[in-house]
Amino acid sequence: MTRPTPLAAALILVLGLAACSHDNDSTAAAPPSGKGTTQAGAAGGVAMPGQGGPSSCKDLPDATQLKQWLNQVPAEAEVGGLAGGRHEWAVVVDREGRLCAITETDPDPTMPWPGSKGIAMAKAFTANAFSSDKTPMSTARLYTMSQPGRSLWGAGAGDPFNPQCLEAPDTSKAVGKVCGGVITFGGGLPLYRGKTKVGGLGLSGDTPCADHEIAKRIRHAARLDPPGGATVDDITYSSKDGASVYTHPLCPNTWRNGQKIGTAPPAQGY
Repeated sequence: MTRPTPLAAALILVLGLAACSHDNDSTAAAPPSGKGTTQAGAAGGVAMPGQGGPSSCKDLPDATQLKQWLNQVPAEAEVGGLAGGRHEWAVVVDREGRLCAITETDPDPTMPWPGSKGIAMAKAFTANAFSSDKTPMSTARLYTMSQPGRSLWGAGAGDPFNPQCLEAPDTSKAVGKVCGGVITFGGGLPLYRGKTKVGGLGLSGDTPCADHEIAKRIRHAARLDPPGGATVDDITYSSKDGASVYTHPLCPNTWRNGQKIGTAPPAQGY
């Protein structure tokens, strides 16, 4: 048997080490195993940003839960508005924008505004569509940026509302559809499970300021607040909080978090 020369032996050794190194690198650089995973060591297996898995309605509030909260949360503290949030429509969409649940709070069908049904759908869609895992964006915070001359002017043109979602009187026909629509005033909030956005909530039936207060309480009752807490995407008013690109005009009888903020002036100036 011929023994390898010193040069050949050295070459064999180098090639063997390179092969071992390649195998180890391939294992370390393997992509994640798939969607719906959780970060190792996360408390309670909470999904981290970008790990939400397939969109679904099953872990979001249904119509029965929404109606229960609609009847409960306005009494927790003053919400202001024209009717104290007693005639609301509430809508939930999943992360893909599909309508999961819709209900209204008043047993008298003549009391809730018919026009608020479509607005609630659009608010839920908007809050979900303009938020990310790391940046929650309530519809209230889109108001100033969507005004003429601002950076989001005309944003609603890209997501027109689907009129098939307004088939009356059976609201269940819209469930599962992407209704679309963009609303840039208060009442829409993104929903989160852990650090992952899972959908949107839309409230309409009173002033936008009152709608926002009720939506905020429902989201908190459902334990679907953003990672930064219940008020991280709260409505802001320039008269109270100072000028900001996220500010919202005062509404008639405006309250926030149980405190009176003010009321909309009769003509102009907020």
